[in-house]
Amino acid sequence: MALSRIWSAFIIIAISAALFTSIFSKNGKMVFNKMVIGKSGDTSFTKTIDSNQLSTAVATMLLTSKDAKIGEDKFIKNDDGKIITFKEQAADGIITTCETAVNFCIRLIGIMALFMGFMSIAEKAGGIQLLSKIIGPFFSKLFPDVPKGHPAYGHMMLNFSANLLGLDNAATPFGIKTMESLQSINPDKSTASNAQIMFLCLHASGLTLIPVSIFAARAARNAVAPTDIFIPCMIATFAATMAAMIIVSFKQKINLLQPVIIGWVFGLSAIIASLVFYINTLSKSGMEEFSGVLSNSIILLIFLSIICGALYKKINVFDAFIDGAKGGFETAIKIIPYLVGMLVAISMLRTSGTFDVIIGGMKQLFASIGFDTRFVDGLPTALIKPLSGSGARGMMIDTMKTYGADSFAGR
Repeated sequence: MALSRIWSAFIIIAISAALFTSIFSKNGKMVFNKMVIGKSGDTSFTKTIDSNQLSTAVATMLLTSKDAKIGEDKFIKNDDGKIITFKEQAADGIITTCETAVNFCIRLIGIMALFMGFMSIAEKAGGIQLLSKIIGPFFSKLFPDVPKGHPAYGHMMLNFSANLLGLDNAATPFGIKTMESLQSINPDKSTASNAQIMFLCLHASGLTLIPVSIFAARAARNAVAPTDIFIPCMIATFAATMAAMIIVSFKQKINLLQPVIIGWVFGLSAIIASLVFYINTLSKSGMEEFSGVLSNSIILLIFLSIICGALYKKINVFDAFIDGAKGGFETAIKIIPYLVGMLVAISMLRTSGTFDVIIGGMKQLFASIGFDTRFVDGLPTALIKPLSGSGARGMMIDTMKTYGADSFAGR
């Protein structure tokens, strides 16, 4: 019910903001076209102006570059000194967003089929149960309603392992499988259980040791040092995970001062501290090589362990893989309606100008109390992250495209 109200509010606010813009803004006539059939990169209201008509901020940007962008307003400096300015749409409209959501799910089918196929092998070979026993003492304290040795513990471990490596696409099928396992023991099928809430909060906080996908995105945007966000990412996600665990535990009356929980938390803290210390001793190229080798080798090691364990248990490996892969295909198709609905609502907020108003207001608020406002440009990604991982990824890419991969907001 809460998500339904949030989703409805997104749409109502977006359409109301667009209506207000169309009536009171001189450039508001195109807002409805932008929201429905517009595409990211579409241009409108192109004109040529003199350099003396530029704001100080834009003029400063154009001293070191041939183009500059403030919000949706883009400026390009010609060789003759004239400035071409136009509005460039920052987000796709409803129609293109629907296509994007479906295409994303289609691309996800192969990845989900692969990982859920291997998960099926691990389940039939007893690997999930083994993981459950290993992490059971810790998770049984955080998830007191989940029976000892339940397969959900193993699914959680695989999900968190994928998150640790920054492999969002790999974490998705594991996360869905975890929720399905937890739902099977949920006494009230219409309401999320305490265990599901705890898992979702820990998953959304996204503890990450090696953010491989972010490194790749920054490299694609020609960042000078794609891996320079490694330590901030690790510290930020660790803090978020601890905050999520503490807040949910307080709400669910879970005692975090139990020896098992303290031991695991301090152990994980020590591992992260050691990794940070080691990474700081590496060069830029060494850091990139280490992160790539570590993350990819762990994935291959997981695959090898599953296959060897299945052969030892005399499991029909390929049949088990096919059974799980079929589930991956079905799951990817099932999430299309949910993804379309959420991404369309986000698109409407962006194309209606609602996000611009929110960001502008927050900049003024933080500026009035003397804060550095550069971080506010990166807030859309943070606001969308708990609702949609793919939406947050799109926001992240858009922020780097708009402000630069090496800008404060881009980092």
